[in-house]
Amino acid sequence: MTSGITEQELADARQIWGDALVAISTAFDEEGIQPAKAIASEALDAAYGYNLGPVLFKPTMASGKQTFRPTKEGALAYFVGHDDRYPLDGGFGIKGWRKVESETSATFVQGDVAMWMGWVTFTDKNGNITKVDKSWGYKKDKEGTLRIVLHHSSLPYTP
Repeated sequence: MTSGITEQELADARQIWGDALVAISTAFDEEGIQPAKAIASEALDAAYGYNLGPVLFKPTMASGKQTFRPTKEGALAYFVGHDDRYPLDGGFGIKGWRKVESETSATFVQGDVAMWMGWVTFTDKNGNITKVDKSWGYKKDKEGTLRIVLHHSSLPYTP
């Protein structure tokens, strides 16, 4: 039986996710697509709940029939591109990211399920900043690992 989810566990999960994104980008810049793809695949296995079922994943830069990515294959294509089945994916995870920070708007925790909403700020190797609105839903698995089961990301509305 798993215990409830703490705010610290949520913060740690966001940090792990951000560190993985930086590792993917750095590997791509220094070693190319195959090492980046391997790191991304490992990160998806470690952080996401594809082993539990479909993940409700709506990436920032996705549209049309491939807007939603309920499978690991779709998520991997989003993060590293280079997949003919997803021709619009340029690889969000290989955009030279060097820093990822999050700012919490609110969290909701009930037992082994938690939801987080806030802003995530990405800084690339040239110092350019991209800020997105993000929501993550987590489920703590039998081993006590938080798994992302919902991931929604969008660019802020500009009137």
